[in-house]
Amino acid sequence: MTAASFRLKYAIASLLVVLLAAGAVAVLLMARYAADARSLSSLAEQAARERIDPELEARAQGLAAYAASTIAGAVRARDLEGIARRLQPFIDDPTLQAITVTARGGQRIFDWHRDATLPPATRTAQAAAKVATYAETIPGAATPETIAMLSITLAQAAPPSAVSLAMRLEQASAQRTRSTWWLALTLAAVGALLAAALMWRAVTQLQRPLYSLIRSAERIGQGDYTRPVEVQRRDVLGELQQALERMRGRLRQSTVNKSYLHSMLNSMTDAVFVTSPDGVIKLANAASCKLLGFSEEELLGRSIVGILEERERADFDLQQAGNETRETLVRTRSGQTIPVSFTGSRIESDDPQFQGSIFVAHNITDRKRAERRIRYLARYDALTKIPNRMQFHHVLQQTIARALRAGQVVAVLYLDMDRFKEVNDTFGHDAGDRVLEVLAERLTRAVPRETVVGRLAGDEFALFVDSLPADADNRGPIAQLARALLTEVSRPFQLNQHEVFLTASVGIAFCPRDAENVIDLIRNADAAMYHSKQNGGNTFAFYSPEMNAAAVERLMLKSKLRRALERDELEIRYQPKVDLRTGRISGAEALLRWRLPGHGDIPPSQFIPLAEETNLILDIGEWVLNRVCLDYRQMQEQGGDPGRVSLNLSLKQLRQASFILRFRSVFRRHHVSPTAFELEITETTLMEDPQRTVRLLDELYAMGLHLSIDDFGTGYSSLSALQQFPIGTLKIDQSFVRDATEDAGDATIVRTIIEMGRSLGMEVIAEGVETQAQLQFLRVNGCHYGQGRLFGDPCTAEELLTLLATQAAGGAAPFAHLLREGEETASRSA
Repeated sequence: MTAASFRLKYAIASLLVVLLAAGAVAVLLMARYAADARSLSSLAEQAARERIDPELEARAQGLAAYAASTIAGAVRARDLEGIARRLQPFIDDPTLQAITVTARGGQRIFDWHRDATLPPATRTAQAAAKVATYAETIPGAATPETIAMLSITLAQAAPPSAVSLAMRLEQASAQRTRSTWWLALTLAAVGALLAAALMWRAVTQLQRPLYSLIRSAERIGQGDYTRPVEVQRRDVLGELQQALERMRGRLRQSTVNKSYLHSMLNSMTDAVFVTSPDGVIKLANAASCKLLGFSEEELLGRSIVGILEERERADFDLQQAGNETRETLVRTRSGQTIPVSFTGSRIESDDPQFQGSIFVAHNITDRKRAERRIRYLARYDALTKIPNRMQFHHVLQQTIARALRAGQVVAVLYLDMDRFKEVNDTFGHDAGDRVLEVLAERLTRAVPRETVVGRLAGDEFALFVDSLPADADNRGPIAQLARALLTEVSRPFQLNQHEVFLTASVGIAFCPRDAENVIDLIRNADAAMYHSKQNGGNTFAFYSPEMNAAAVERLMLKSKLRRALERDELEIRYQPKVDLRTGRISGAEALLRWRLPGHGDIPPSQFIPLAEETNLILDIGEWVLNRVCLDYRQMQEQGGDPGRVSLNLSLKQLRQASFILRFRSVFRRHHVSPTAFELEITETTLMEDPQRTVRLLDELYAMGLHLSIDDFGTGYSSLSALQQFPIGTLKIDQSFVRDATEDAGDATIVRTIIEMGRSLGMEVIAEGVETQAQLQFLRVNGCHYGQGRLFGDPCTAEELLTLLATQAAGGAAPFAHLLREGEETASRSA
């Protein structure tokens, strides 16, 4: 064998040995690489579970709180369909597994579970939130009230955590590099340059995909889920690439990113501010920018206290505000102050960067305006815009006290229109109201500027003049003022293109000569006014003790009223209560009428006060109840369904000790159910003695009687006070309904009362519906029922039975044509 051939064989053998050694090393590296890859995949899965749990819990808490606030109104109204409709967007979320709403009494009013089996390694999180609403416990201040609990369950597959995965991949890569270099050096010593080159190439091919995986993991850790992971290999490293790509896809589906959070917050109509623990605004939605007039960039970094009006900042405690609801004022960029309901809630998190508070500001400008309007109407007459009886008495009492201390004289002039009823009977009540409006304007112009003019009732007005000297005869100046008033009244009134001439009677009393208190002083002026009427009207008279003719007349009227029961002079008329959604009669209101022979009809406003003064109201009330029960029984027997009949309840009846027993005995005697009747009570009656009244009303409610507030909006009760009574119906006073289509303020009040009634689960009835425009306005705003002259004048029991029998026989609703006419008119005007 030649040296060349030997060297060739040796070279070939050496090459074979190097190749065999390199092959063995390669096999060893691949085995170790496969084990390392599987270890990395396991570590990635474990890291993902460590990350997803707190994020899932935080998201569950957020969704629970948001869902609870979304269904608060529907839960209060017991609107199950509304609850399901508002929770549908949450149910559409594939990560939501269950949602339950439990009422305050413990019963479940909504329960939904996803019918699906969860895959292995799935993480779940549960959260609960209070469903709360706000009620005014004292006037002007609302507190939260928990009415239900909402709980949700979220489920999410556990992908690997990106940041933790990147760190472990870097460690594995470094370890792999060191091992590879050690083997490469050993192979270089044993197998020379060829083995070193082969090892270098193998390490290079291994590191390139590993570094690519590390960069992908770092992007995912930073929240960038948009760029997919490149999968090019078909070995174990390729499986690791596929696992990382699956993790990216799951994170993209399950993670609530910042853009989604902004989209959700910007869809809310209330202003939302997310602050740090020290009150610095970190996030503000679009509604907050619109409310305050600032851009989001201008709001970020500012203190939440800085958006408040300066006077509100001193009383603002950040810690306390984060757990309560309060009313405050915010200041806009233009310097305008806006009243808001400010609700705070703390963000509980173990991570300091997520800690802080969420504040929600709801604009309550319309509600404040309506409250001011209601307070105004409690003291001022809605028609004439001058002080009503209560306010006039209050101001006069203060004036009398000052005059008595100063030794001065106060003169009260009591004015009543002569034969004013003829105006209402001839031209209608609208024309009569217009006369009273013009009359109030004339009286105000005819007296000195500091003189107080008030409307006491109907067409009765009063005014007083103070600071008169005690040592002078004041009758001359006051007589001159009375003549000026009569001259103003006697000027013609324009009614429906007619000139109408009216007169008035005036009575005058002085303090302290005639009386030293409000009641006696007005009563004596009233007696002088009746004396003027007896003398033919259009005159005035000063009070004197002998002036008792009016009192005698009232006494005679009381005597005739006492005999009215014996002579069967009282009658009952029924005003239908119409369902504004269908036009059907759903009930009626029983109205008392007194037909006095030789005098005609005596209005209730005249004889009801007399009945209450003499306690005849008790006997009259029992007669009314017996008569209505008898009519109700007869209508039922003859095929009519009267629905629910309303009766007016006076304060005298409510004060009667045997009131409950007498009511119960009447129902038992006529074999009718108390559930067929509804008692109407004014706000003044309710608030006369709230503690005793609420006990009596609870007994009536336990009997099955329905209760309603008559002439709602004209009294002085607060909404929080009304909630303690078992009231089921609100009746909107006709003074609001009359001008709701023309006066924006009255329209706001009517809408507010309707919305309030619906939110409290009450029926709402509008009185005094007289025009198609009023009917359409009430229907558009969701009023349940209405009654008034548009549906006809009050009728007898026989006439009501005819309407009910036609309705029960399957015919058309008696007033459906009015609803159709209103819709046609609205469509034509649109």
